[in-house]
Amino acid sequence: MSSDDLRQITLTRDSQGRYTARNRRGGSITTSSGTDELSPVELLLAGIAACTAVDVDTVTSRRAEPDDFEVVVTADKVKDEHGNHLQDINVSFRVRFPDGDGGDAAREMLPKLVKRSHDEWCTVSRTIELGTQITATVD
Repeated sequence: MSSDDLRQITLTRDSQGRYTARNRRGGSITTSSGTDELSPVELLLAGIAACTAVDVDTVTSRRAEPDDFEVVVTADKVKDEHGNHLQDINVSFRVRFPDGDGGDAAREMLPKLVKRSHDEWCTVSRTIELGTQITATVD
């Protein structure tokens, strides 16, 4: 695997229950539990939303700049014989384009792009749907 294919986040503890995740490019986001900041579960849902939004927006905005663009991701958190996990994840696009030929073209392609993102392009949701082994170690 080339270094271009490797994705990496380093998480550091800021205080009890509050952490900052940083990528190799210098970007960061803080997460915590029980505060107004995004929780780790919400970050997962945000990852799904952002990944699929990029896929759809990249293509549709070539036709027309959206008037409104919102992606809402919901999921039920459950605890059962498999432990804590999410189920029934739903991704809902709420996108409005202006009147005119460009807006019409963007509106027409929107459902196909949402499906293609879900079925092929969005690495985050594809990984969740396909499942993958996660290895945890202590160095």
